Amino acid sequence: MTVNEVMEKMIVISHGSFRDINHFLKVWAYARNIGIGENLDENTQKTLETAAIVHDISCPSLRAKYGSADGKKQEEVSSPMIKEFFAGTDLHTDVVDRIDYMIAHHHTYTDVDGIDLQILLEADFLVNAEEMNLSKSSIENAMKNIFKTETGIRYLKELFLI
Repeated sequence: MTVNEVMEKMIVISHGSFRDINHFLKVWAYARNIGIGENLDENTQKTLETAAIVHDISCPSLRAKYGSADGKKQEEVSSPMIKEFFAGTDLHTDVVDRIDYMIAHHHTYTDVDGIDLQILLEADFLVNAEEMNLSKSSIENAMKNIFKTETGIRYLKELFLI
């Protein structure tokens, strides 16, 4: 399954929600570019981009059920949706498992176990910072405590701190 096929499938299952579609497209674009900037190998780059597209797969159902899509709740409930989304595709089980793990930890900023997850965290934060209009002090705190990649830090500074 190509990244474009994943994107098309996510657009379909988003049922025309511009909010959700625009969010995952922005996260994907930042993740893609940070990954390229950090010189990821081809397989890690594809896994990262795929995870970025599906990272908020549970948001529509959480908003319908609870009225919001809390980050920790997303992490708790996404796994079955990820498994179903990729069932019957040509993605190897280990890649689906990695994507599943990344989605189950994309709001957890401790014990980050790989550059792919680190970049997903940074890309999602960049988009959330703009969408949530985070304060300069929150962004500075994130730069100090969350961001690790040179490319992600450069983007954060250029977008919010200059």
